[in-house]
Amino acid sequence: MARTFALVGIEAEPIHVEVHVANGLPSFAIVGLPDTAVRESRERVRSALVNSGFEFPQRRITANLAPADLPKAGPAFDLAIAAALLVATNQLANGVLERHALAGELALDGSIRPVSGALAMGEGARDLGLRGIAIAADSAREAALVEGVEVRPLEHISRLSALADGVIPPLERESEPDPATASEDGADLSELKGQPGLRRALEVAAAGGHSLLLVGPPGGGKTLAARRLPSLLPPLGREELLEVIRIAGACADGSINGKGHPRPFRSPHHTASARALIGGGAPPRPGEVTRAHRGVLFLDELGEFRRDALEALRQPLEEGSVSLARAGRSVTLPCSFQLVAASNPCPCGQGPESGECDCPPSVVARYQAKLSGALADRIDLFLNIGRPNAEALAEGPGESSAAVRERVEAARRLQEERLRPGRCNAQMTPMEVRRFARLSPEVAGKLASGHEVLGLSGRGWDRVVRVARTLADLAGSEAITSEHIDQALQFRRRSDR
Repeated sequence: MARTFALVGIEAEPIHVEVHVANGLPSFAIVGLPDTAVRESRERVRSALVNSGFEFPQRRITANLAPADLPKAGPAFDLAIAAALLVATNQLANGVLERHALAGELALDGSIRPVSGALAMGEGARDLGLRGIAIAADSAREAALVEGVEVRPLEHISRLSALADGVIPPLERESEPDPATASEDGADLSELKGQPGLRRALEVAAAGGHSLLLVGPPGGGKTLAARRLPSLLPPLGREELLEVIRIAGACADGSINGKGHPRPFRSPHHTASARALIGGGAPPRPGEVTRAHRGVLFLDELGEFRRDALEALRQPLEEGSVSLARAGRSVTLPCSFQLVAASNPCPCGQGPESGECDCPPSVVARYQAKLSGALADRIDLFLNIGRPNAEALAEGPGESSAAVRERVEAARRLQEERLRPGRCNAQMTPMEVRRFARLSPEVAGKLASGHEVLGLSGRGWDRVVRVARTLADLAGSEAITSEHIDQALQFRRRSDR
């Protein structure tokens, strides 16, 4: 019997591989709810063993992947199936399987290809009390981030014998990758010109972890600004970094490299379905909201997204997690992300107030209704922007991301002292809002007046206070002042209505 793992969401479920070899007509069956990729392991295993000098038995072979009621997907079971078959035919000592889990995809020549979810599998081996995990060499560095488990890299299936003899040393655990503060493409806020209000909104959003909606004509800088938000965010903490690597590894979104790991930035196309955004499938797979965990989810051309896809974002925005319920199994995935959405005021992009819009009022209303009131109530900051003038575009570079990030990090430190590491104002519960954002009678009266004018809901009231708390933190103020409330109410004003 060999041990391996199946990915369910971003977690690794232990799988026991049992192989029985009996007399009879030659056949090779794999049971235990395998998908097509797993069933095709028969041919990969057969070719890899023969091309690596092992004997492939011409007998009746049955491989069982237990538990049998858990769907198995992907090629990561190849190595464990091959090793269990070698043990069943006395070509490999059983000791290696008792002490190690195995994971890897086999090439036809016997070389071992990397697999998804190496970090989760390393954690699974540790939780099972195993000595270590033998995994494809290209996946070993990710698995080695797990403390308390030995990771033995394998380049070729012929090295299983060396593994059984104990001559393959474990990979030395390197220092954890450094989190990066800049975006992967080097984008900097200094490239955004002539939009002081937009720059301020980005700073507030970064400081408090707030969601943001930008409305304006094409060419106003909405997309450029959104893509520079990650450069304003503080670096990931240790636990946050491991979360990001675990998710990226499970989704095959990238591998560990020496350049560091910035916060995720996901920008799905507006044709994305609700399943693509939220996740799903059998077994359940993460969607864009989970891939954006601890980072930014940017929805460009918000009015072009399907209504049902946008409505599916309600629970993730509110709770920071998404529950995928399927027949016989339910999976909860983390998705604490910042939503940044950009939209034109109408289908033609000019807006009814520009005097250049030819869109009928019914078309404009239908376009703007893609963002329902329930979803809009979960967005913290609204900003209407216009195109910058020629003088602004001719100016030199503006304030850099590094300069703004210093203020953002100072504000975040205050929030972590108030709450706990890794949390920000946007994640405050209603009880924490009332505890940490006490308002003087004068300030409370101004908020009440704004409530009447804007018709705020209970959720909207709390979000205004959270934004005001962030504005106070940026100013280094212990108390929320009337000025902070005024700015927060202004950010709450829907400009497209």
